[in-house]
Amino acid sequence: MSQSTPVNFENRDAIDGLNSLFVERWSPRAFQSYSIELPMLTRIMEAARWAPSCYNEQPWRFYTSTSENFDDFLGLLLEGNQRWAGEASVLGFLVGKKYFSHNQKENSSFQLDCGAAWMSMTFQARFEGLYTHGMAGIKHQEVAQYLGLDTKVEQVLMGFAIGKIGDSNTLPDNLQEKETPSDRQPLAQIWNPS
Repeated sequence: MSQSTPVNFENRDAIDGLNSLFVERWSPRAFQSYSIELPMLTRIMEAARWAPSCYNEQPWRFYTSTSENFDDFLGLLLEGNQRWAGEASVLGFLVGKKYFSHNQKENSSFQLDCGAAWMSMTFQARFEGLYTHGMAGIKHQEVAQYLGLDTKVEQVLMGFAIGKIGDSNTLPDNLQEKETPSDRQPLAQIWNPS
């Protein structure tokens, strides 16, 4: 088993009083061999279930790999992500329902709501000592076909990896350079308290 590389969060300049969970959430690419037991994965998915959503629609659907279909899920990622994601414990896809169940009208908030569910499951993963990495670099149409989705009513939004952080030296050189928590824009850039 590879050792994890120590992570330095000093370049993240959060204001005093912010919970460290936010500052220490980041998206590594280096994972180590680790088996996530079903009770732990169930807790992670349960956290997503409790996310807020418009009309309590809960439009998210999470699909996760097993040991039997892990290679299938890996093959549905773009090549750049396949280079590192093969060491993750679990790969998955987040799918959103485009229409409300109660009236079949278009749900203009479904992507926002799915993002809330993604963040909830990400934080639960951190509580479990794990990390997540979200991916836009996936084969969206092939994922939909593989999962048997009706793309008129469902949309593949993203892929993700879950696992224990590993040794960044196991990554290709160009990815090792990126294997550090990124900083954020100043608060004044995103918040106008007028």
